[in-house]
Amino acid sequence: MSELTGRLSVFKTYKLYVGGKFPRSESGRVYEVTDSKGTWLANAPLASRKDARDAVVAARKAFGGWSGATAYNRGQILYRVAEMLEGRRDQFTAEVAAAEGLSKAKAAAQVDAAIDRWVWYAGWSDKVAQIAGSTNPVAGPYFNVSAPEPTGVVAVLAPQESSFLGLVSVIAPAIVTGNTVVVAAAENAPLPALSLAEVLATSDLPGGVVNILSGRTAELSAPLAAHQDVNALDLAGADDELAKDLETAAADNLKRVLRPAPVTWTADPGTGRLLAFLETKTVWHPMGV
Repeated sequence: MSELTGRLSVFKTYKLYVGGKFPRSESGRVYEVTDSKGTWLANAPLASRKDARDAVVAARKAFGGWSGATAYNRGQILYRVAEMLEGRRDQFTAEVAAAEGLSKAKAAAQVDAAIDRWVWYAGWSDKVAQIAGSTNPVAGPYFNVSAPEPTGVVAVLAPQESSFLGLVSVIAPAIVTGNTVVVAAAENAPLPALSLAEVLATSDLPGGVVNILSGRTAELSAPLAAHQDVNALDLAGADDELAKDLETAAADNLKRVLRPAPVTWTADPGTGRLLAFLETKTVWHPMGV
């Protein structure tokens, strides 16, 4: 039997990730994704406003179970995601290299940093209450305790310049504290985000905790900012003009808004994003006499 020649490659079909499933955009639209030199890489789904609304519904449905899980359980699930990312390190290295025009060595360093960061945030799951909560002295025979609680559904605009490390750096801190998220992937480099969805789907993360959309950032962010069932916005991937418009829309239901700011994604992230989407619940309880 002679060797086959002229074989055509089987190109990967990328899809959205909503509610633990992989739908195509309801509009049927796609857009071309190219590398830093303009070479075609793939067609990504061009998500619509309805896709964004469907993702919010999925995130809200998942919120009760995820926020009600123990901190230890959430940490274990995030650690499992990191394990699976480690197993697909080569794939993500290739995708990040193509997306950001990096050498293989530099892309591998970005992927390693992203996996390490996912583990780092996983470790905070049962510790964040120790820095965000307190026992308060009050004038009276009462115990007075403040404890952090998740804000709810967070819409996240992924960083445009860091397709994987930046992406992980905005998703992990939001979900480890019990929030659920709808993520608009980097517009020109969405493929690492869409591949991350495949890892999340085959981990122990419940469907709907993370929902990933690809498409035009401005088109997706407008309905998310105005949505009455979205509780907070992370505008990491918005420019100043878009951020201003989204803040105005978010004011309608008093969303928390984390404005874009210059970030070196390779630097120590600190606890800022961990604390950004937490509320504080204070409980008074009478002392027994």
